[in-house]
Amino acid sequence: MAQTQDFTAMMKDMMGAFPVDTKAMEDAFKTTATMSEKLSAVALEAAEKSTELSAKWTKDTLSKMAEMTAAKAEPADYAKAMTDFASAQAEVAAENMAAFAEIAKKVQMDTVELMMAAGKDISEDMTAVAKKATEDMTAAAKKATEAAK
Repeated sequence: MAQTQDFTAMMKDMMGAFPVDTKAMEDAFKTTATMSEKLSAVALEAAEKSTELSAKWTKDTLSKMAEMTAAKAEPADYAKAMTDFASAQAEVAAENMAAFAEIAKKVQMDTVELMMAAGKDISEDMTAVAKKATEDMTAAAKKATEAAK
């Protein structure tokens, strides 16, 4: 009578011939997690600075509006107050837009710096993984060749 083949042992031998380096996978995960943390820090810092700038701009605008809406003795004083407010707002808007641009520029520079560093780390990790896989495959091929003799 024919015996059934033990597929469990065969699969175990086959998987053993193609070892997986879990350390390399852990290192790759840690590298990715670290990069995500740093990118999040850059984004959160930019959001905080943008919020502070927006709040200051709003506060300044409201205080200038209070001056503009104060009761005046002459009708012409209302027109002058409106003109002063508009010119002050144009000046403040230019300053604040420049400040927002600086925040965006810093985010861009920090992000590029992080991506370059991460690319270098990932390249080194992949080189190490490829080297280890090549060594493992060479050893497995030698073992298979010797077993076949």
